[in-house]
Amino acid sequence: MNKAAILTSDFSQRVRAGFARRAAHYDSQARLQQAVAWRLAHWCRDLPLLAGPVADLGSGSGLLSRALMRHWTALAGQPPLQLDHCPSLLALNPLLASALPAPQRLWDLNDGLPIELAQAALLASSFALHWLDDPVGQLAGWCDRLAPGGWLLLAVPTAGSFSQWRQAATAAAVPCTALDLPEAAALLAAIGDRGLRPHRQDLLRFSQAGPDGLASLRQLKAIGAGTSRQAPLSPGQWRRLRTHWPSPGGLSWEVLLVLARSEPCA
Repeated sequence: MNKAAILTSDFSQRVRAGFARRAAHYDSQARLQQAVAWRLAHWCRDLPLLAGPVADLGSGSGLLSRALMRHWTALAGQPPLQLDHCPSLLALNPLLASALPAPQRLWDLNDGLPIELAQAALLASSFALHWLDDPVGQLAGWCDRLAPGGWLLLAVPTAGSFSQWRQAATAAAVPCTALDLPEAAALLAAIGDRGLRPHRQDLLRFSQAGPDGLASLRQLKAIGAGTSRQAPLSPGQWRRLRTHWPSPGGLSWEVLLVLARSEPCA
């Protein structure tokens, strides 16, 4: 097996290890993820919620669940199942030690969803789907697990992200080690093909400032999100990348936010 194949085959384990190394710093550094979680929670605050399983897929430290429980009246006394592949992040999730402890499950989302999430009332996920081997296929599976009238709540970085990184890599003639992200259109098509009706959606752009390109990439590593499917660059390649990073330094994100509902029974 060549080096590229090895990097692909153990990708899920390397993602887990990357987040584990920086778990203690995640909440203080993941400002974009926190802002998106609060935006999603405001979308949901007055919505009805069926009886049935509720889960935060790729919950990590519980940023999304905490925002939802604070703002969504229907979830105030019903902590979602915290489903994640990284035990170090789950261990720091305050919902697990609250007065009304959230259930938890150590789970690799590449394996689909556990059986207890059949006929789910809510499947929510923020900044997790893009780490999976087949984001579009897994998303379709999530939609199939919803009960009639159940909600899908999703935030995921998409292919329009990291334009500065890609531009610099091309100019420097070095490989771009950015994670390949799913196309927003393909994700929306998967949701529609499974019969879900969009309630609200946005394709938002965020920019993170930085003095240069490498500083921007260090922000990713600070939360454990620096794992790549590509082989790492050499020191010389990193220097060329930094030299060719477009001015001003920084990194942009394109993030798809979706709130959709499975068609209720007549």
